[in-house]
Amino acid sequence: MGAVTISNVRKSYGNVEILHGVSLDIADGEFVILVGPSGCGKSTLLRMIAGLEDVTAGQISIGGRDVTHVPPKHRDIAMVFQSYALYPHMTVEQNMSFSLKLQGVSQEERQKRVAYAAGILGLEPYLKRHPRQLSGGQRQRVAMGRAIVRNPAVFLFDEPLSNLDAKLRVAMRSEIKQNHQRLKTTTVYVTHDQIEAMTMADRIVVMHDGIIEQIGSPLELYDRPANLFVAGFIGSPAMNMLTGKLEGGNFVSSDGTRVPLGNAPAQSEGRPVTLGIRPEHFALDPSGVPAEVLTVEPTGAETQVVARFAGTDIVCAFRERIVAGPGDILSIRPLAESVHLFDAETGRRIAV
Repeated sequence: MGAVTISNVRKSYGNVEILHGVSLDIADGEFVILVGPSGCGKSTLLRMIAGLEDVTAGQISIGGRDVTHVPPKHRDIAMVFQSYALYPHMTVEQNMSFSLKLQGVSQEERQKRVAYAAGILGLEPYLKRHPRQLSGGQRQRVAMGRAIVRNPAVFLFDEPLSNLDAKLRVAMRSEIKQNHQRLKTTTVYVTHDQIEAMTMADRIVVMHDGIIEQIGSPLELYDRPANLFVAGFIGSPAMNMLTGKLEGGNFVSSDGTRVPLGNAPAQSEGRPVTLGIRPEHFALDPSGVPAEVLTVEPTGAETQVVARFAGTDIVCAFRERIVAGPGDILSIRPLAESVHLFDAETGRRIAV
């Protein structure tokens, strides 16, 4: 069993506290991604699960066993690093089997496990090669194979794709997800790339300044962000934010523009709010709000328009192929059923 339980974990370096009482339950076989900006504490938390960082306070359990102060080699985990960390003088086969050799696993069993992992990852043609003879993607697969042969209770990934080019990252995302579906091993994955998180995770843990802001499935976080930070972090292009207040069922922006909402909460009348609208939730409508076009970016599948709307620069994503240029005026309407309201003071979501 590879369930991971993190209970009120704190991490301090001297007087500087990095993690502020983090608690998280990860089910056996679940693929959980820790995501957030640089310095939010996600890699520190992963290294604490691995035993590579000491826990200042709190408890970490793997498979129901308290491993808070257990050395890494006795935690039944396997970690894949950003830098691959392959031995340059060893072949692919030797790299993958080396940890098993240190454990005293028989040569026959080592060969069997390496063959199994190589088959999963498509590494059979490269087993006799050295790392210098491999591409970046192949080296990353070897690092993954080295983890798979150990048959751990938990896989830990620390930004494993950040050194790859964009096209290869897309391919490797798919490979990692497929391997998880095949192996069903609990996986904790760290990245700052929210696209990786959205496309791969069963659940996403959004971290910021050493705390967990929200936990949920990718679409839960996308459709119902708990606060302004999550709303702005999840989604690409990012959610548009307008400041203003609620008045008579409308959102009134800071420049006086009125945006009909239809379902604004009555108890929030006059309340200062931030209105969030995702780029794809605008429609071209002759009765909409005039917006001055700043730039038009056709991407093929859609057209992204940067425009001045209600006193704020926004990004709209239209399926239509817009014929417009800088300075033109488009009438656009936010889809009332898809807007998000946040309290201007606390940043917390307002139910609508």
